Amino acid sequence: MKQPIKIDFVSDVACPWCAIGLSSLQVALSRLGDAVDAELVMHPFELNPRMGEDGEDLVEHIGKKYGSTPQQVAQAQAVLRQRGADVGFTFGIRKRIYNTFDAHRLIHWAGIKGKQVQLKEALLHAYHGEGKPTSSHDVLVDGAESVGLDGVEARSILQGGDYADEVRAEEEKYQVMGIHSVPSIIFNNRYLMTGAQPVEAIEKAIQQILAEA
Repeated sequence: MKQPIKIDFVSDVACPWCAIGLSSLQVALSRLGDAVDAELVMHPFELNPRMGEDGEDLVEHIGKKYGSTPQQVAQAQAVLRQRGADVGFTFGIRKRIYNTFDAHRLIHWAGIKGKQVQLKEALLHAYHGEGKPTSSHDVLVDGAESVGLDGVEARSILQGGDYADEVRAEEEKYQVMGIHSVPSIIFNNRYLMTGAQPVEAIEKAIQQILAEA
């Protein structure tokens, strides 16, 4: 008999560790199979809410924000590629980092349409896998259409201000809760797991939560 579990996944499309974290979570859930009935909900977090539409050079941005040298950035990218490969996520070349607010607005809409996780995965692959700009409406509409959503409606949402208030309210909610880094995973509104944890750690955590339930 499947046991229900609510999983809230707080993340940013621009965050490479979020791509790994979501893939790891999906692998863990697939391993658990018929033991779990997971309700997975995406929630917004912006690593760089003030970033302009044209974005910034990735190496320069990381250098300014974290003090990393280009060599350290290259080493970190190699680690990301390996961690991604371990859970079936392929990282490509990303030269710039972009604003993600419109992406979060569209992901919120996709949740209403029952395609939220699919669109989040599509946009993660578009950016981290193919280096496409997450601030581009064309890229976002293509992502929406790739998961079966209406492209005309998606573009209309992006051109207006739809769901901006909802996204900002959610961002504030999780910041007030003390979440200041992503990915952050909340199980059954009670248990918090932060960072891109290994598949085994996520699987074990879910098993323990189900056992307690």
